Order: sequence, then structure tokens, then C-alpha cells
Amino acid sequence: MSIIRAALVGAGFMGSAHAEALRRIGIEVAGILGVDEAESVSAAARLGLPRAYRNYGEMLKDPAVHAVHITTPNRLHFEMARDALKERKHVLCEKPLAMNSRETALLAALSKRTKCAAAVNYNMRFYPLCLEAREAVSSGRIGDVLSVTGSYTQDWLLFPTDYNWRVLTEEGGALRAVADIGTHWLDLMQSVTGLRVTAVCADLQTVHPVRRRPKGEVETFSGKTAKKRAIEVLEPVPISTEDGGGILLRFENGAKGALWVSQTTAGRKNCLRFEIAGSGSAVSWNSENPNEMWIGSRDKANEILLKDPGLLSEAVRPYAGYPGGHSEGYPDTFKQCFRAFYGAIEKGDFKTKPPFATFEDGHREVLLCEAVLKSHKKGGWVVLDQKK
Repeated sequence: MSIIRAALVGAGFMGSAHAEALRRIGIEVAGILGVDEAESVSAAARLGLPRAYRNYGEMLKDPAVHAVHITTPNRLHFEMARDALKERKHVLCEKPLAMNSRETALLAALSKRTKCAAAVNYNMRFYPLCLEAREAVSSGRIGDVLSVTGSYTQDWLLFPTDYNWRVLTEEGGALRAVADIGTHWLDLMQSVTGLRVTAVCADLQTVHPVRRRPKGEVETFSGKTAKKRAIEVLEPVPISTEDGGGILLRFENGAKGALWVSQTTAGRKNCLRFEIAGSGSAVSWNSENPNEMWIGSRDKANEILLKDPGLLSEAVRPYAGYPGGHSEGYPDTFKQCFRAFYGAIEKGDFKTKPPFATFEDGHREVLLCEAVLKSHKKGGWVVLDQKK
């Protein structure tokens, strides 16, 4: 793996997270590209990287770069992923994969033709106990899946003075909370259950139709730690993207589901929760307490499974990096996702279904987003075309 080098596009919160995880698995980072040369130079110095690229073309032409990590605003994902694949670079892209399903379909098809590793960073799959829940379902331990419920809630956009590029349709797309965090939950649940969502019924909500934008940009999640700004330096900006909403779901086996998404829930910093009810037992998990999984039973006492390699299924043990009693969390999911991605590159096997989300998975998530938006606008159920 040490001979494979990566490069980062995007110098914000996610770019830093990617750089740290890559170092942890021994992947050399050749350099970084920010929004301009000054940001590139600053980010390279801050992260201890050897090169600050002047533009994306320079990065793609660098023979030292084998894989590109895209952590830019959503509107840039399509062209950057497309151009990287055309240069035969492996691509790991932040979600959503692109702004619409036409773009994601093209990327999924291109990734197959180029025979490059192409992943979307749905890192929530890689919590050890989420993988254990998947084993519990696939092995039949919980029986047939009857229902799937849960939520993904945050509070970083609670106030009308909270602002980031993600709230703008032209930067992130027509859906925001659902595309940004809701797709994490949807990808995780489809991965854990092995079942596709076949229909949705959505009711979305924009809590703040006008937000106040500060002079200059605000990094994701940084609003609460920034110094309070005088109201005179804030300008009103109309907002059409949703702050949250509810989605009813139907799964391909007939199971029912419900998801609540919110970026305006006070006190919830980054909380993904799910409960899967089976005909034999149930499992429940919460990302803010990621090292415990609840197992529910009817005829015996309920259990709490602690994250411990000695207690996990054999297939899951490689994804637990520390012994029992040593907590693993959010940064570790990046490490495990990237390890799986670069493991696939090292093996050169791009036909076997990998544990990470592929561009095909990313395409289906965008199809889901489009169905959710269509459902919200029409006020009723929308059936997904499973052939797309």
C-alpha cells in the first residue's frame, strides 16, 4: 500500500479528516488543492503536506498521484470525478456523488469502463457495531426484517444566523439535509439490511426561509465556535433547501420504514440512530454512543453488546482496530473505509462487491433524493424505478 499515493481536493473540514485517516493507514498524501493558491499553500503547511497544487489539471497530471479524494462543494463533484477517472485515477468522493442522477449514472458507467476503484464516502457503514448489525441480519439471527426506523439529527444550523455553503441550492443541490445526512442513514440501512428502498413518501421543512450570511465563508460545523458577529455584517439570503423532514419508506421485502432528518435539533450534535425489528429479535444503535448495540428479545432479557473484537462476528473483527473497552468513533470509520478502498486497489479486484459504497451505490442514493423531493412536492408516494 505504501507505493500508492493520494491527493486531496478541498481544504475544509472534510479535507482535514481525509488527510488524517490516510496517514493512519500509511497512504502517502502527495498534495492538496484548495479554492485558490493561497488556501492550497496554507492547507499544505497546516497539514504537513509536500505540495500545494495550483489547479486541478496540475494535480491530475502529477504521475505521483494514483488516487484523488474529492471533498469539495457538491456542484464540483461530477466534473472532478469524471476528469479523474478519465486520467485513470482512482476516486473517493464525498457524498452526494453529484447534483443529479444523470450525472451519477454517467459516473457509475465511467467507473466500470475505466476499471478504477470508485467510492463514495458513506463512512457510517464502518462502525464495527453497524457491521455487526449487518451480520445479524444476513445470518438470519434477527429473522425476517419487519421494520426499519430511525433518525439523523444535528443542531449546527439551528439559528437563522447559522450559515454555510451547504444551505445554497446552487452549491449543494435542491435537497440539503436529506442529501447531506439523510443519505448516510439510507445507505447504512440498505447496507445493513441488504434491502433496497422501493418507494418513499416525504414531508420536508425549511425552518429558516431566510438566513443571514456573514462576510466571507464559514467552514462546516464552525459557526458555534466562531466569534459573535455584529448584525450589521450579516446579509439576508433566501433559503429554499430543507432543514429537515420525515420520510416514510417501503423496502423490497415488504418491510416498512420511517426516517426523521434534522439539522435544527438543539443538543443533537451528530446523532444517527436506527432500530431494525426482525421476526426473531431487534437491534438498535446510536452514533453518539457507538460502542454499544442494543439487542431486543421477546422471550428473554434484552442485551447490550459492547464493541469488543472477541465478541464480534469473525467477518467484523478486522474492522475493530482496538480491544474491548477502547472506544472507537467517527475518525476510525474514515480509517476503515479508506483501508477497504486502498485494499481493493492493491488487489486490483474491481468486480467483487466491496464493503465500501461504490459509484453505483452513490447513483442510487441520488435517485432516492430525487424521489424524496418529487414526493414532497406532490404530497404522496413515489415508487423508484429499480432498473435505473
